[in-house]
Amino acid sequence: MNDRLIELEVQNFRSLRKITVPLGPLNVLVGPNGAGKTNVLEVFRFLADVIRTDLEPALELRGGFEELVFWGGRKQPASFQIKLKATWTAHSSMRAPDEYTLRVERRAPADSRPSLRRHETFQFKRTKGRGRRITISGQRVSVESISRDEEASQEYLFGIRRLSSGLSTLPRLSDDEGGNEVATVAERLASFRVFDVSVDRARLPARFPSRHVTLEEDAANLAAFLLFLEGRGDGVFDQLVEDAKEVLPQLDGVSFEYPSGPAREVVVVLHERGLRRPTQLADASYGTIRLLGLLALLYDPEPPALTCVEEIDHGLHPQALELLVERLREASERTQFLIATHSPAFADRLKPGELVVCERLDDGSSAIPAIPEDKVREIAESSDDLPLGRLWFSGALGGSL
Repeated sequence: MNDRLIELEVQNFRSLRKITVPLGPLNVLVGPNGAGKTNVLEVFRFLADVIRTDLEPALELRGGFEELVFWGGRKQPASFQIKLKATWTAHSSMRAPDEYTLRVERRAPADSRPSLRRHETFQFKRTKGRGRRITISGQRVSVESISRDEEASQEYLFGIRRLSSGLSTLPRLSDDEGGNEVATVAERLASFRVFDVSVDRARLPARFPSRHVTLEEDAANLAAFLLFLEGRGDGVFDQLVEDAKEVLPQLDGVSFEYPSGPAREVVVVLHERGLRRPTQLADASYGTIRLLGLLALLYDPEPPALTCVEEIDHGLHPQALELLVERLREASERTQFLIATHSPAFADRLKPGELVVCERLDDGSSAIPAIPEDKVREIAESSDDLPLGRLWFSGALGGSL
């Protein structure tokens, strides 16, 4: 997968005082409660909300600037910053990645109430030819062509609303001014999904699907999405059911019922050995529903650019973890994953390059990664091939539960 996010850098966002996280196809955050795993996922949820609703509503949804800026230390920082490096646009590469930076500042002039100001930069480098840098500061937008030696030329200036994000407004620029490139970045970020199965909602009937269905972040439309997969006729649904059977030995199959007619609702029905009648999903166990929701996510034929999952192993039997990691690796050829877990059993099944150790420091900040990938690999190779989860739990990787 060449079209991907390659690095996240965050300053002063909740517990993330200053972190730089290289990102591969599959990234699993491990660490104790309060180590910052959820805050890393929240960065991506925040960026997606900025595009969907703009910057000010995304801040207000989280209680304002004060609730997002770094929580530690004696003095509140004056700003927070998020920076991404990726290979999303047509001519980007690992040597010349796309870069996007958002900084939000809280200014307190002597003669007025504190106000917010945002500063954004899009930079599209090129190994050959000219790239482009777009800078937004206050109500001013600057578009520059840049060469490899960073000399600027051909600058355009125009205005923008004070707190409108370039992600939500600049895709309307012309191609010569970078509109197509900004639109590509915005499209990728808008697709980011922080997935967390709501068992109570996923077990309910769903409205009969239209031609195409996108799995909701809480799997509330699980029944409709599974029916959509079955209707594709490409064997994906059958593979999903075979995986479910591997984890649920009593399961013989999955079908559908339409309690209020085919134009209204669809219900998932499980066929289990030893039972006189099928079981509707509403009566299935917590773990069964979470498993089906996660498998639906992993078999999504049109996944987002990045999928985040909180506590992926929650409610699952350990025998499901081997299959889950295998399917995550397969799906990571089509979408990147950022996963959070507390489970040493889940971490046991990972490779050193997939593990991101998180720790909480005494000053309230998060250390992510708390130990570099090459050091993880070195420790793993010198520890008699002990699984990574056991090494982490024992403290050999710098932390424990």
